[in-house]
Amino acid sequence: MRFGYWMPVFGGWLRNIEDESMEATWAYAKKLAIRSEQIGYDLSLVAELNLNDIKGEAAPSLDAWSTAAALTAVTERMEYMVAVRPTFHSPALLAKQAANIDHIGGGGRLSLNVVSSWWKDEAIKYGIAFDEHDERYARTEEWLEVVDSLWNRDGVDFSGRFYRVEKTILQPKPMTRPRPTIYAGGESEAAKAMIAKRCDAYVMHGDPPEKINPKIADMERRRSELELPSMEYGMAAYCIVRPTMQEAQQELERITDVKQSAAGYENYQQWIAGTQLEQRVSLEDYSVSNRGLRAGLVGTPQMVLDQIGRFREAGINLLLLQCSPQYEEMERFAEQVIRPFRGI
Repeated sequence: MRFGYWMPVFGGWLRNIEDESMEATWAYAKKLAIRSEQIGYDLSLVAELNLNDIKGEAAPSLDAWSTAAALTAVTERMEYMVAVRPTFHSPALLAKQAANIDHIGGGGRLSLNVVSSWWKDEAIKYGIAFDEHDERYARTEEWLEVVDSLWNRDGVDFSGRFYRVEKTILQPKPMTRPRPTIYAGGESEAAKAMIAKRCDAYVMHGDPPEKINPKIADMERRRSELELPSMEYGMAAYCIVRPTMQEAQQELERITDVKQSAAGYENYQQWIAGTQLEQRVSLEDYSVSNRGLRAGLVGTPQMVLDQIGRFREAGINLLLLQCSPQYEEMERFAEQVIRPFRGI
C-alpha cells in the first residue's frame, strides 16, 4: 500500500470552513512536500483548476504544473501525480513539459492524472471550449495517443478529430520508461472504456471496500479483454484519526455542518450536471471533495488501520488522503497509522 495526499492548492478541502490554516501559497506547499517525504508519504496529487473549487471563485489557487515542477526540485523521493485536463493543454506541449519535469526529478517521480473538465463556467472564463461529457472522453483518448506517441518516438504524424501534429520531435524523452504513469478516474461507461484502453492506473472516489472491489473486478475484466496487464488502483479518502471514536465523531460533525451560503457550494449544481456518477452525492458528501468520507477512515488509529487492511484486500494499492489542517493531521496520520501499518 502506498500513501499519498492531495496537495492543498485551493487552501483546504472543507467547503463550510473559510480558514483551515493551510493557505494556498508556494511556501505552504513547499513546507508540506518536504515534511511529508520525511515522514513516509509516497506521493502527492496536485489538482488543476484555474478557479478555486473549494473556497469560492474569488479565492486564490495555485497553478498545478509550475507548482509540481518546483516541488520536484525541492524534494528527492516524492512522486507528483499532476492533474491535466486535455481541453486546457495542447498534447504536444504538455508532453514536452511533463518530460522536462520527469528529468528534474531524476525519473519515476512525475505522473499524470488525466481528468475531465466538468466546470463549464471556468472554461468559459478562461476562453476554453467546453465539450459535453462523452465528447470530453473522445478528446482525451485522442490526446493521450498524441502524448504517448511523442514520448516514445520522433517524427510523429497524427491527424484526428481534435488534434493534428506533423513530423513532431520531442527531445529529451522522459527518463521514466516505458512512460510516466497515467492515472485517470471516472464512473461513466465512456470514462471506463477509455481508461481501460489508454491508462495505467484507475483512481476512484471514496467508497467502502465492498463497493470498491466490484469496480476493480470490472476494470480487470476490461483489461483482460484488451489483452493488457493489470492496473494500479487508487482511491480518494478523507481521514480523521483521534484517540476515541467520540472525538472522531465530533470532528466529523464539525466538517459536515453544511453552510449552503459558503462560497464553496456555489458550483454544486454545475458539478452534478457536468459529471456522470454512479451514486447520488449529498451536500454533506460535497462538504469534502471526491466522496472522501465514504471511505470510512474515521475513528481510532486501530479502526483506521483495520479499514485500510480491508481496502488492501479489495485491491487498492494507493490511498489519496485529505485532512485538515493538512500539516498537523498529516503528522498524526503518519505516526499513528502509516508507521504501524508498515511495522516501523
